[in-house]
Amino acid sequence: MATQPVNVGARTGSMPSATTPLSAVHPDWRRIAYHLLVSRALDDVEETTNQHKASVPREHLVHYQFSARGHEMSQIILGALLDRPHDAAGAYYRSRPLLLSLGLSIEDALASPLGRTGGFSDGRDIGVVCNLPKRHGAIVLPMSGDVGSQYTPTAGWAQSIQYHRDMLRDEHYAGCIAVALGGDGSVATNGFWAALTIATTLELPMLFYIEDNRLGISVRGDVQTPGGNIAGNLASFGNLFIRDGDGTDPAESARLLDEVVSHVRSGEGPALIHLTVPRLSGHSGADNQRGYRTDEEIARDWKRDPLPRLRAHVVPAFMSEHEWRTLEQEVARDVSTALDGARARATPNPSTVKRFVYAESQQPGDAETVGGLSKAELSALGGTDVALDDGPLIRFADAVRRTIAHELEVNPKVLVFGEDVGVKGGVHLVTEGLQRRFGTQRVFDTSLSEEGIIGRAVGMAVSGLMPVAEIQFRKYADPATEQLNNCGTVRWRTNNQFAAPIVVRMPGGFGKEVGDPWHSLSAEVTWVHGIGWQVLVPSNAADAVGLLRAAMRSLNPSIFFEHRSLLMTSDGSARYPGDEYVLPFGRAKALRQGNAITVVTWGAMVHRCLPAADRFGDRVELFDLRTVAPWDRDSVLASVRKTGRCLIVHEDTLTAGFGAEIAATVAKEAFWWLDAPVERLAVDDVPMPYHEALLTAVLPDEERIAGAIERTLAQ
Repeated sequence: MATQPVNVGARTGSMPSATTPLSAVHPDWRRIAYHLLVSRALDDVEETTNQHKASVPREHLVHYQFSARGHEMSQIILGALLDRPHDAAGAYYRSRPLLLSLGLSIEDALASPLGRTGGFSDGRDIGVVCNLPKRHGAIVLPMSGDVGSQYTPTAGWAQSIQYHRDMLRDEHYAGCIAVALGGDGSVATNGFWAALTIATTLELPMLFYIEDNRLGISVRGDVQTPGGNIAGNLASFGNLFIRDGDGTDPAESARLLDEVVSHVRSGEGPALIHLTVPRLSGHSGADNQRGYRTDEEIARDWKRDPLPRLRAHVVPAFMSEHEWRTLEQEVARDVSTALDGARARATPNPSTVKRFVYAESQQPGDAETVGGLSKAELSALGGTDVALDDGPLIRFADAVRRTIAHELEVNPKVLVFGEDVGVKGGVHLVTEGLQRRFGTQRVFDTSLSEEGIIGRAVGMAVSGLMPVAEIQFRKYADPATEQLNNCGTVRWRTNNQFAAPIVVRMPGGFGKEVGDPWHSLSAEVTWVHGIGWQVLVPSNAADAVGLLRAAMRSLNPSIFFEHRSLLMTSDGSARYPGDEYVLPFGRAKALRQGNAITVVTWGAMVHRCLPAADRFGDRVELFDLRTVAPWDRDSVLASVRKTGRCLIVHEDTLTAGFGAEIAATVAKEAFWWLDAPVERLAVDDVPMPYHEALLTAVLPDEERIAGAIERTLAQ
């Protein structure tokens, strides 16, 4: 029996009467039937292909197969309703029917799971981790393999719709919406709740599409969600329009989907639709469901198969029996042809696997990337690496603020946001006054969710904006690790089809005569290991200007590390290098010239290494790396080959800190020039302590650095 739709929440909407002709809601039932039959055929083909048969060469196996069987129909109806030029969907691993409805070719749909060239990723990612880039027309945002990670980037796209429409005056965004698709298990995730908060507090044009098969792999729905129905639980959620129904009933699905899509398009705020569907397969191709489902339960699901229900709905009302059989033959022919085409595609070229970790010069055949500022926009912004030498002396925080302000002034696509960055101006007052100057649409506060901050930044960047997100302290980035890692790899994972060049401002490190395990973490090596990120650690105001401006004009995502000691003291004060100053990444600065030892450091440690190095005159060559991803290998190696010795000083813990990478590189690439072992001086392997006496005990200072230099020189 069909579940009766319910409307709950702060807003209500009119429901079509029972006599409303379905063709007025959605006319093209043949199109729906075609895509459903294609989707079902693809699942059949993959499951057959995945079996070890003598007639099927092993290289054609689908290693990860996730069937959409039972979920197809309502997704396809939804796809047909996403017909605006900047509609977008954030999908998950059972969302291929939606992509088919939005224009994914059958051959690409098969080639991706087979790992062949083209498709979603050119063989780089699992075939169900999908995307659909379009310049004009509904797109599917680049998926990730994490459950629930689709929600906050979709919220970011929804917020960008408002920005493009209202602030950039682009009428093509009028009435556009963003849809996040997820299963019932995903509503327990951080991403779902973060996106729900964002969408409802900002009244975004966002639809949450939840298809509920009552199982999260094997876990029952009432364990995932109290009562087993997220729609009922959200009945009192403000600014949320809700519909609840049967996703296997063609008429009901079409009517409810038309309602929620129309509601969101009208500008009345977000909506959620909860549709029950059967799972007519295991969780994945490797799951036989034994042990957690009975034969009776599986049989009950098969009685709810939407395919025969759709057939009964359209035959004979919308097509004849003969037309249905003809349609089945058409699908069989199209799928067979596409399978031949997919199998005929080449396997990915191993020589290209290292491409697109970062943006690079286009080569013939490269995809046009969706996301970030265009090269024309970046070129118009200009920039120079020549610093003014007569600028005013400014502190580190002032340099960051002045740079952000200038970029907001010259680039209307820049947005600045995070916890407390608006009215308060940030806990370190770095963004003080920017909201008053540029308005709440461009500089704004967010809810307390790092997942929501970074996820929405990703969606905004894909839409072509330049988001500058603040994580209040480095340690607070931990809840956003999933989104940060996914952002860094998005260009590589999609084979250059998508990119999300965001800037994440991240204060951390010890403060003025104080530390603690929560606000004083550096751990910059975490993001060096996060593939695709640029990690910038300026030691002074001038470098902060050049690096931050370069990040805000980059085609790659950047972590901009603001050291707390530099924010809280006058250490790092320097002359303002100018509004056009852009500092290239990966270019270390030699602060002292020397002939007996190379000392390598970055960040606040620079200000402790300088007086220590000065004790040794021209024997110490001191380098400030300025960026650790990329880092200036060539300059460091050239110096070590000259001096014969190397000491690396950093604030992160000794074990697995970035100094270990530098030491390994020097030991390998400059081994025959070394007169002593490569030495490292870092924080002991303990969390940063609070009391000044304990902080002093673990943190490298001038005396300890000078002692390390002296010992290394003596070897």
